[in-house]
Amino acid sequence: MSLYYDAAPLLLLKPDQSGSLKSRVFNSKVHKAPPKQIFALVSEASKWSPVLSEVIEKSQLLQLERKLSPNLALLLVHDLLLTKRGISAPSSHPIRLAVERHKARLNAELTKARLRKKLPSIEALRVQIEAKDGGEAQASDGSAAATGCESEGKLGHWPHPRWVRVNSIKSDSDEQLRTTFAGYKTIESLEEMLRYSPSPAEKFVHIDKHVPNLLALPPAADLSKTPAYLNGQIILQDKASCFPAYLLRPKLEYGDCLDACAAPGNKTTHLAAILHDEGRAAARPNIYACERDKGRASTLLTLLQTAGAQIYVIANVGQDFLRTDPAKAPWDGIGTLLLDPSCSGSGIVGRDETLNVVLPSKEASDLSKVQSKKRKRKATTETTSNLHNVLEEIPINEDKTSDQLSVRLRALSTFQLKLLLHAFHFPKARRITYSTCSLFAEENEHVVMKALVSPIAQERGWQILRREEQISGMKAWKIRGSVHSCMDVAKDDEIDISVVAEACIRCEKGTKEGTQGFFVAAFVRQVESPETEQVIDQEWGGFSDSGSVS
Repeated sequence: MSLYYDAAPLLLLKPDQSGSLKSRVFNSKVHKAPPKQIFALVSEASKWSPVLSEVIEKSQLLQLERKLSPNLALLLVHDLLLTKRGISAPSSHPIRLAVERHKARLNAELTKARLRKKLPSIEALRVQIEAKDGGEAQASDGSAAATGCESEGKLGHWPHPRWVRVNSIKSDSDEQLRTTFAGYKTIESLEEMLRYSPSPAEKFVHIDKHVPNLLALPPAADLSKTPAYLNGQIILQDKASCFPAYLLRPKLEYGDCLDACAAPGNKTTHLAAILHDEGRAAARPNIYACERDKGRASTLLTLLQTAGAQIYVIANVGQDFLRTDPAKAPWDGIGTLLLDPSCSGSGIVGRDETLNVVLPSKEASDLSKVQSKKRKRKATTETTSNLHNVLEEIPINEDKTSDQLSVRLRALSTFQLKLLLHAFHFPKARRITYSTCSLFAEENEHVVMKALVSPIAQERGWQILRREEQISGMKAWKIRGSVHSCMDVAKDDEIDISVVAEACIRCEKGTKEGTQGFFVAAFVRQVESPETEQVIDQEWGGFSDSGSVS
């Protein structure tokens, strides 16, 4: 029974959960059942949950077997009715017996559900459910589903390519095309490669048009055992994740650079590569990488070493960015900052906000019992009306989840804004990028707008980096911020909302652009004279315990 006890909590939709279903299953140290079995059971049961929840409710299983929880019942009924092996538990186990004694009734309700859909067989029902699931999920090895991409232009219907950033500290694109990707056919159009979903045997490579040293391969491409990957010449990094460092474009004359939330280190090593390309080693600025989580910092240190970036980066393990004092060394020499704080992760490909689970309702079972007691009496219009009214009064879980999500987004955006305002206080800072892998405006345009109207932004002269001022690849990117999202939090007419929205860069997941969901914006200012900066620094008292800016 450990399989079901391990899997059951994963069906509960918690707004504060982090990571994809796969990562939560395979990285767990508390599960007793094999991870592959847990992942397969949860994935399949969630797909079948609308049908099985109806079957469970109409059979009154939860009312008759009160020890069963809705999520556990869903898993057990799935295996009982839809798998050849049945329930994976000893034949005498009480929970197994509790479900199997209702097998005839459950089977009857499943048949009725199928007939209501006018389907001739269970296999036909299975085909319909698989079709609704979209065939969009990627296989466990990272390959795309073999359904192709005929739904051209529909959001969410394009497979995700394998993005590879050539690490210019150790190699360059020409060298990698001659070696690692020798024999690969160069495809001019990314859309063409994604449309036909080549098999692993077909070798194609696309050279990205927006970010230098970035290549795209078919989704099934596996580079994890290649010498170039193992020695740090190439880094597997999503295209959108390359935008912040490229947009920040640190220069030697700007001074030192700070990555405020550095782990796992992809963006940090990208910053190092950009400064490496600038040359003049004698005058090269430092990159400070802050990571307050010591566990995540170990991943950062490993990647820095592999990528050869340790000569550029000073890793501050355990350093909380919010506890840095901008007026003191070495922070007083920071000229550019990259902020990629914790976020909802709603834009990550594979993140299971789309794991839509419909759990059976115990209240519905209770209503069925009430109705069954009155079978001998002919139902009247009044009786039917009363039952309808009771059904309408049952709390809707989706509303509660939405409220919890709003609370979580409010907490995240408050923290994100706090980091951004802290970055505004660095006296020598000229450029800042702020990014998230979130789709929510609360974490994106809302934070940008609030930051621009903050007192510190007004005092220090921080402005949005306009689209026409951005580096060529980012200026050419077509998907921009939302005007409506900017308007949601606009308080006055001092800021041109259309300019801010156009300056913001968005990426959508599941499109022919091949990116994850992402957001990035950059802020710039002219550095004031040392005397002016000193006066402002004396006025700043840091953050209060309540989190507000002094």
